[in-house]
Amino acid sequence: MLSIRIVAPLTLLLLSGCVVGPDHTAPEIALPGKFAEAKAASNGDVSQVAWWKAFNDSRLNGYVQQGLNQNLDILQALERINAAQANVTIAGAGSLPSLDLSASSTTTGVHTKAGTTSFDRTTVSGGSADASWFLDLFGLYRRSKESALASLDASYAAADVARLTYLSQVAAAYIDVRYYQERIAIARQNLGSRRETLDLTKLQLEAGAASRLDVVQSEGLVNSTLAEIPGLETQFRTAAHRIATLLGQPASSLVPELQRGARQPVPRFNTKAGIPADLIRNRPDIRAAERQLASAVAEIGVAEAQLYPAITLGGSISPRYNAIAGALDTRSLTWSFGPQLSLPIFDGGRLKGNVKLAESTAREAYLNWKQSVLDAVEEVENALAAVARDRRTVDALQATVKSYQEALQLATASYRDGASSLLDVLDAQRQVSTAQANLAQAVQQVAQDYVALNVAIGGGYAFGAADTKVASVVVTK
Repeated sequence: MLSIRIVAPLTLLLLSGCVVGPDHTAPEIALPGKFAEAKAASNGDVSQVAWWKAFNDSRLNGYVQQGLNQNLDILQALERINAAQANVTIAGAGSLPSLDLSASSTTTGVHTKAGTTSFDRTTVSGGSADASWFLDLFGLYRRSKESALASLDASYAAADVARLTYLSQVAAAYIDVRYYQERIAIARQNLGSRRETLDLTKLQLEAGAASRLDVVQSEGLVNSTLAEIPGLETQFRTAAHRIATLLGQPASSLVPELQRGARQPVPRFNTKAGIPADLIRNRPDIRAAERQLASAVAEIGVAEAQLYPAITLGGSISPRYNAIAGALDTRSLTWSFGPQLSLPIFDGGRLKGNVKLAESTAREAYLNWKQSVLDAVEEVENALAAVARDRRTVDALQATVKSYQEALQLATASYRDGASSLLDVLDAQRQVSTAQANLAQAVQQVAQDYVALNVAIGGGYAFGAADTKVASVVVTK
C-alpha cells in the first residue's frame, strides 16, 4: 500500500488543477465605425428578422418556412452537432476513473474405467475487477474537452450558416423563377405584336404598298422571337427545379405550382446595414471561425501536456474458487494496487513537433477568422453599393420602356398611313423588346441585391426559433 507521504502530494497536485497551454481570448480586429454608404447606427440582433417578407409574396414565405425544416444541408449540419456532442463526451472520458469487471466458470471432467469406474470433475470459477484512473495533472483531458466544447459551438454556428445559405439560395432561385416568367411573358407579348406587323405587311404587299423584302424582314423578327422562348422556358424550369431540391423534394414537383405565375419580387422597404462591428456577433460564419480558433488554442495545451509525466493509478482484485470432486475446495484472492509513471525521455522531437504544429494551426485559425471578418465587411459594402445604384437603373429603364412604347405606337400608325417605312416599325419593336428585357433584368438584380445585403449582415437564420442566442458552452477549469 502506498505511503500517505506519497499519496498526499499526488492528491494535492491533482486538486491544484494545473493546466498547461495558453488560454483562449477573444480575437480583435480594427474595423471602421460605419459602412461607407450606411449610417453609423447598430442594428442589434438581426437573426430573427424575416427580411424576405418585404417581397410580400406568400408563396416565397411558405417555401422559406418549409425549407428551414427539411432542407438537407441544414439537416446534415444538425447531425454534425450530434456528432460534436458525442465527441465532447469522448474527449472528457479519459480523465474519469474506469472500472472493468469480468467473471468466468469452467467445469471439466475425466471418466476412467480400469477395473473400477471413476468420474473426476473439477470446477474452476474466478473473476476480476480492474480499475484505473489517469491523474490529469497537466490538463491533457481538460484541454481536450475544452477543444471539443469549442468545436461543438462551431457546429452550432455551422448549422446557422447552413440556414443562412439556404435563405440566400431559395430567395435567389425564386427571384430567378419570376424573372424568367416575366421574360417569357414579354417575349410572347412581343411575338403577338410582331405577328400583327407581319399580317399588316402582307396586306400592304397585296395592295402594292410593300415589298417582298418587307415581308421577309417581318417574318425574321417573328421567328427570332419564337427561337428566344424555349431557352427562357428551360431557364425557368431550371430555377424551379432548384427550389424543389432546396426543399428536399424531387426536382419537377414544384413546376406546376410555379407555372401559375406571379409578379417579379420587389422589396417594399430598405434594410438597415448596421455597423461593421455588428457582423462579429450576427454572422454565424464569423462565430464559427472564432470557435474553431478557440478549439485550436486548446489543442496547444493538449500537445504541451504530452511533454510532461503521466501518472495512472491502477488496481485489480481477482477471486478464484476451485471445486474438485472428492477433495477439499480451494479459494484464493489476489489483488494489486499502485501507480504507473510514464515519462517521455527521447522521442526524436515528435512531441515538441506536435506543439509547434498545434501553434501553427492556431495561428492559421486566427488568420481565417480575420479573413472571415474582412470578407463579411466587403460583402456588405458591395451589397450597399449595388442596392443604391441598381434602383436608379430601374427608374431609368422604366422611363426608357415608356418612351420606346410610345415611339412604337407612333411608328406603327405612321406605317399604316404609308408615311414611314416598315424598317421604322421593326426598329421600334426591337427597342421596346430590348428595353423591357433590360427592365426585367434590372428588377431581378435589385431583388438579388436586397437578398445579398440581408444575407451579408447575417439576417433571418434563426427565424422562428424560441431563443435567438446560439448555444454556447462555458468551459470551467
